[in-house]
Amino acid sequence: MQGWTVAVGVIAAFMVVNALTELTDSPSLRLWAPWVWEATSALALALVVWLPWLAGRIAPPARLNDGWGACTRFFALHLATAVFYSLLHVLVMGAMRHGVYAALGEVYDYGPPVERFIYEFRKDLLSYGLFVGVFWAVRSLREARETPLRPVSFDIRDGARLIRAPLDDILAATSAGNYVEFVLADGRRPLMRATLAAVEAELERCGFVRTHRGWLVNAARMSGLRPEGSGDWTVELGSLEAPLSRRYPEALERLRAERSGA
Repeated sequence: MQGWTVAVGVIAAFMVVNALTELTDSPSLRLWAPWVWEATSALALALVVWLPWLAGRIAPPARLNDGWGACTRFFALHLATAVFYSLLHVLVMGAMRHGVYAALGEVYDYGPPVERFIYEFRKDLLSYGLFVGVFWAVRSLREARETPLRPVSFDIRDGARLIRAPLDDILAATSAGNYVEFVLADGRRPLMRATLAAVEAELERCGFVRTHRGWLVNAARMSGLRPEGSGDWTVELGSLEAPLSRRYPEALERLRAERSGA
């Protein structure tokens, strides 16, 4: 809703600026004419602005970072949508102008169709790109505001002690009966009375991956992946090695993605 509000505000602003500019540049124009032209153009844009919104949802600007193939699909989709957007804008705008002129007892002359469409398309291409950017920016800001901040530490209650361990210092967590044993980078192995599932629920959003029914590893600290045959792997975390079971294929995909992105 915020994106649509911004888009409509931009359309209204352009309408007023363009109408005043045309009156200033051509004082001989009848006072109402530029306002009719710009109002019908603005209303038509407001009716078709859902096209850049939809295309932006399918192929957001962020996709440009996904490689050459994604870039090609991005530009192909948006160019085709921009042509359709401009065509609809021109048809709706022209129909409105003919109707207003007829109501005023006038005849609206659109001019040579091909030349006029090329002229309008150049402007529509700019407005299309602007609206895609507006919708994407508003959506990105909203998602950033709604995304909880990633914590920088985790509190491990080891008996009566409370250890506030930086997340980067936690290599892994393993199940130890009614306890979870944390493996820290400095060699300490504190125990906390909890289930591994409960710890996973808190640390999953911080980049920790369940690789085995008894292991949770810090993907950011992974230094290597080693196949063990039969679909099983070993996750290397410096001097620590953790099992990666073939029963956790999603974990393997996440760790491979982390490895390729490193």
